[in-house]
Amino acid sequence: MSDVKVKVGILGASGYTGAELVRILAHHAAAEIVLLTADRRAGRPFGEVFPHLAHLNLPTMIRIDEADWNGVDLIFCALPHGTTQAVIAGLPQHVKVVDLSADFRLFDAATYKEWYGAEHAAQDLQKEVVYGLTELHREKVAKARVVANPGCYPTPAQLSLTPLLEQKLILSEDIIIDAKSGVTGAGRSPKEGILFAEITEGIHAYATGGHRHAPEIEQGLSWAAGDDVIVNFSPHLMPMSRGILESIYVKLADGVTPEQIHEALVKRYEGEPFVRVLPFGTTPQTRHVRGSNFVMFGVVKDRVPGRVIIVGVEDNLMKGASGQAVQNMNVMMGLPETMGLELEPLFP
Repeated sequence: MSDVKVKVGILGASGYTGAELVRILAHHAAAEIVLLTADRRAGRPFGEVFPHLAHLNLPTMIRIDEADWNGVDLIFCALPHGTTQAVIAGLPQHVKVVDLSADFRLFDAATYKEWYGAEHAAQDLQKEVVYGLTELHREKVAKARVVANPGCYPTPAQLSLTPLLEQKLILSEDIIIDAKSGVTGAGRSPKEGILFAEITEGIHAYATGGHRHAPEIEQGLSWAAGDDVIVNFSPHLMPMSRGILESIYVKLADGVTPEQIHEALVKRYEGEPFVRVLPFGTTPQTRHVRGSNFVMFGVVKDRVPGRVIIVGVEDNLMKGASGQAVQNMNVMMGLPETMGLELEPLFP
């Protein structure tokens, strides 16, 4: 398998997800990085922008309009939301795509317009896009040319709740997702709200009642339930660089016990390389997955009868973005799914 080479391009390589992609692919036995773009830093060596990766033999970053697609098999698109649709629609058909932006995650054009404030610019292409939550849509991902990589918050929410809604073990009403994220989830562009002095020694809610990941979560859960699902989703920013923790509160269906919820998740993800379900009654911490592609779940009985609490954690730059993107690339290209991702969590 090491003789196989996938020639890879990264669009928007100067952001956090771009750097994480390079870090992963540098040790991927079948990937060769042949193209890096970054409009504001075009013409600069990658190592000048990310000195920790300066030892790698990488192409100089260029503008997208200078790219030669002839020698590229697959691109990772890590461009800002709202800029990706036209770029991907203009690519040659031989180039496969894993898009890390939100531009193709919502499959209803009206919902996209409502939440992103603009008409979808590539609706014909959207029809062939596959939503790339790998463990849930692996067979479709394998056949796809364009994959929409899930958002960071929607990944643990959907992985935990989808099997339970499919089996009708929980009610689809009154689902509460209380989420916490590290600051890298806000991107690398300078913003007053993510300055060190604004973030350190505190925690705050943001986009309360209107975060753009809410419709993505609801889309996936509605697919699972076979009916419309509305969730109460509230994100918070934490004074840490990486990590997401979600405390998810759900109502049990009649006659279902918290132990059965745990058993269902254990059974559903048995053998999955990147999903771990802890023993019943224990909960994970973000430090348990830092720097890895793992997502980890714990199930706890609520003291309120008829309810259960699910706690999920992931590294937002790995399973929440670049790690899952490489996982999808592996599936799309017929490679071992874990290739390049055999990274143990960093501790402490």
